[in-house]
Amino acid sequence: MKSIKFWITGTIFCISICSLCACARQQTAPPDQIHVGVTYYNQSDTFLNELLTCFKEQLNTSGSDKPMTPVTIRDAAGSQRTQNDQVKELIDAGCNVLCVNLVERADPSDIIDIARNHDVPIIFFNREPVKEDMMQWDGLYYVGADAKQSGVMQGELAADAIISNNQIDRNRDGKIQYVVLEGEPGHQDAIIRTENAVETLKNSGIVLEKLGYGIANWNRAQAQNRMEQMLGQFQNKIELVLANNDDMALGAIDAYEKTNLTESAYPVFFGIDGTEVGLEAVLDSKLSGTVYNDKEGQAAAMAKLAAALVLGEGMEEIEFENDKYIYLPYAKITKDNASQFLSEEALRKYNPDAPLAGNGSDSSAPGFIVQY
Repeated sequence: MKSIKFWITGTIFCISICSLCACARQQTAPPDQIHVGVTYYNQSDTFLNELLTCFKEQLNTSGSDKPMTPVTIRDAAGSQRTQNDQVKELIDAGCNVLCVNLVERADPSDIIDIARNHDVPIIFFNREPVKEDMMQWDGLYYVGADAKQSGVMQGELAADAIISNNQIDRNRDGKIQYVVLEGEPGHQDAIIRTENAVETLKNSGIVLEKLGYGIANWNRAQAQNRMEQMLGQFQNKIELVLANNDDMALGAIDAYEKTNLTESAYPVFFGIDGTEVGLEAVLDSKLSGTVYNDKEGQAAAMAKLAAALVLGEGMEEIEFENDKYIYLPYAKITKDNASQFLSEEALRKYNPDAPLAGNGSDSSAPGFIVQY
């Protein structure tokens, strides 16, 4: 009987030890290297390309002491189905954190399910998912900016210009005839930017008359086409062009430059994002103003968050809104301050003798494995 009890006790002990060992194996240490997978909605987007260049640079100073931070980038080319497949491919390739710029901001469920099943956290950026989707899993985060603020600032810039220059009201009817170039049909940021820009103008005492609008999908060439159509319809009646981003504002300017109109017959143009070409257009007095979307700040926040999520340290140092959101503020840009936001290379166009400090963007800099 004693031998049976001894055998049972020994068996239980062995099983317990094996169980503890199994638990220890399951509680693995955090990975010692960050491997970032990025998928974004369209590689033709100027702002996103600048943001991702900053992001790759920031990853090298995100707090990781590892010599290599592999970054694999995929262009979804405007297809949500393609992006869903890319997320699976990135995870299969060993990416342990994802940065996703959604094609369809209201359709992230497949991506979330794939990432959750593999326990790979997602940092959504620039195109914010709806709140209900962000609550699907605690491994979801967002880095971006407040679309309302950009619309308000664009409206303030336009109002200041109109109030200080009565020549903008060319027909002297006490109203500003305007058109809008919008990013995407039904896109939250496009709607919010337009609504708040117009509302801010009205609240500033500007009487407006809307002549028309065009959907240009954030694209310069499409904006030029839409602007040419509105020029054919409204001719020289347009006094103000509000564009949801710089590329579309520049497309509108391109349309005017193809006409025989003198610059005195041009409307004033306002954009949003403060891209390199947008800032240059402000300095060249082609674009009356833009709103700077802090790509450097967003890139730094994404890099710091990616490192913290993978390496398991530093989350307490990050300031979140509602535990999931990081928002960076916009800034108003006019000719007076545009040069402060330009890269040193771009500034050399305006001051060729200015020395370079070596801070130029180089997506092939050592320390990155970048795949498209």
